[in-house]
Amino acid sequence: MKQRLVYLVTEDWAFWRHRLPMARAARDAGFEVHVITNISDRATGIKAEGFELHQVDLKRGSVSPADTISPIMRVRQCLKDIKPEVIHNVALKPLVIGSVAAWGMNEISVVNSINGLGSAFISTSIRGHVIRLSLERTLRLLLNRPNTRTIVQNPEDLSAVERIGVDPSRLVLVPGSGVDCDKLSPLPEPTPDPIKIAFVGRMLDDKGLRSLIRAQRILRSRGEAIELLLAGEPDPENPTSITQAELDAWSKEPGIRWLGHVEHVRDVWEQAHIAVLPSRGEGLPKSLLEAAACGRPLIATDVPGCREIVIQGETGLLVKVNDDIALANAMSALAHDPVARANMGRAARNLTVTRFSSADIGRQTVAVYRNLLKAGATAQELAEQQPIG
Repeated sequence: MKQRLVYLVTEDWAFWRHRLPMARAARDAGFEVHVITNISDRATGIKAEGFELHQVDLKRGSVSPADTISPIMRVRQCLKDIKPEVIHNVALKPLVIGSVAAWGMNEISVVNSINGLGSAFISTSIRGHVIRLSLERTLRLLLNRPNTRTIVQNPEDLSAVERIGVDPSRLVLVPGSGVDCDKLSPLPEPTPDPIKIAFVGRMLDDKGLRSLIRAQRILRSRGEAIELLLAGEPDPENPTSITQAELDAWSKEPGIRWLGHVEHVRDVWEQAHIAVLPSRGEGLPKSLLEAAACGRPLIATDVPGCREIVIQGETGLLVKVNDDIALANAMSALAHDPVARANMGRAARNLTVTRFSSADIGRQTVAVYRNLLKAGATAQELAEQQPIG
């Protein structure tokens, strides 16, 4: 029989966008793949891949006991029904729910993915500090569970998780979810009239959107006819989501165009010259990887995750967090330097192909499953060999 693998993800679109390559790699390696998630508009595509879908609403924006206990019980029942060898919990809330749901089921190996440490680790408020302390205690308990491995996406997050007391031998560095470098190939640069700089992602303040808007206003005040494209939607379940009213107001400003949801990200990079992500912190941002795969130069903040892709002066430019003037200056510098754009775009593409392809990330992730199952089998054999009494 095939070994069964379960992905626990908050939303089916998140699985489709970020976990599909590794799920395909697992399927091709012989696993029977199941997906526990909130099912919405990606069910047909996921089923067409040969994956089994199971409905559970994880309520991403809620931290109330009622909205946590109920999903734990439903996930636990799914695990009893599926009887998987491995559960892969993707992001912090599924990590908690999936790990607790699998507690006591020693036959299930647990893999967790930390895709950036989230707003609780960025926030400087008292509430954020309290949440962070509680989360650190929870992670120490769950991530040190026997037969568990946790995947982090960048070296800074690896060090941060170690500092809160997680055994380093249980941590694995796999750089992001990868990008399909065949599907996203280098694109010719659009005509430079005007230069267009694009942000792709959820419309969140934590992604640096308000700083980006202020930087665009600075450029306009200087008389620079640079157009800013915003591709993505608000996320009401995230506490830092930009409101619809604010997005509508931005769209009325000169040089700002909000595209909303874009089904095929290649469409954005066909019309944009430069990618920008002034985030306060990332795991390893797929939006920058996709832009790089298309041969676009990058501008980002000098924070974990972003600096794995944006190599200063080689693949793009780095600026300090919330430094509106520095961000505006970087946008202007690349807008007026076509040679730098071309050189950085080529270097960004090469970096993506050599380090961040979805095929390679898929192989690395499947190796985590295989090694964990092998370690679990060895531990079980040793336990059975111990003398009784």
